[in-house]
Amino acid sequence: MSVRTQSSEQPAEAVHRAGFACFVGRPNAGKSTLTNALVGQKVAITANQPQTTRHTVRGIVHREDAQLILVDTPGLHKPRTLLGERLNDVVRTTWAEVDVIGFCLPANEKIGPGDRFIAKELAGIRKTPKVAIVTKTDLVDSKTLAEQLIAIDQLGKELGIAWAEIVPVSAVGDKQVELLADLLVPLLPEGPALYPEGDLTDEPEQVMIAELIREAALEGVRDELPHSIAVVVEEMLPREDRPADRPLLDIHANVYIERPSQKGIIIGPKGKRLKEVGIKSRKHIEALLGTPVFLDLHVKVAKDWQRDPKQLRKLGF
Repeated sequence: MSVRTQSSEQPAEAVHRAGFACFVGRPNAGKSTLTNALVGQKVAITANQPQTTRHTVRGIVHREDAQLILVDTPGLHKPRTLLGERLNDVVRTTWAEVDVIGFCLPANEKIGPGDRFIAKELAGIRKTPKVAIVTKTDLVDSKTLAEQLIAIDQLGKELGIAWAEIVPVSAVGDKQVELLADLLVPLLPEGPALYPEGDLTDEPEQVMIAELIREAALEGVRDELPHSIAVVVEEMLPREDRPADRPLLDIHANVYIERPSQKGIIIGPKGKRLKEVGIKSRKHIEALLGTPVFLDLHVKVAKDWQRDPKQLRKLGF
């Protein structure tokens, strides 16, 4: 079993590589946080509760020798709704199309049925190289980490998966994140860059803005409404009659929930929660767009949208 830690070996000759990698793992295994750490900027939304990534957010890591495009898929899970099934289909399609798969397993949780479920699916995808990434290493001591590394090696042997690498990382502590990129790059095909320098994601701005609002709306109500929130940005318009040096962007967005009873939870007493959601997400949106923003939020009910094909389409799934 080869477990990688930092070393100073330099590759002999410079070839440029470019390709796609995706991180898989059960919900909350640290995939989005890792994407953000590698890219060096917030592109995938992170929340301390499972199932927040709905869109394929691509983070783009630009290096002199390579361009690594990270495709962040929703967590694969046993589906209970039509939305769940669609998300799983998205995952499998993505796996078949990428150049390398990173399987994220948190260091602080023993391998469980959810991890096995994903590992079995991965074993069925023969051609794509697979890297086991042990995330959240900042939360454990070295003995626990060593046990987890051995368990992952065993899991591979059991299911016939030959890990290309097993890499412990801490995205939060920025440990071995650079090394992970160094190990993923050789698994990519040779070729020129696929995106212009400076691009960090190819996700349309409106989708990223919707995700930032959704993340802020989930803050504090995770337990009550974990999956019932969808956000659609209806329009983004520059405010007219503004001086060129003081632009303002008007963003109108709807926050959809499934039941009228959930409206009060999102809005809060005297509209306090919704106001906080606006203030919080506006900061992130302004940082993303680099321009001042006026954010207009409305909460609407889309009854049982997770189970209704028409509503799923309307909300972008």
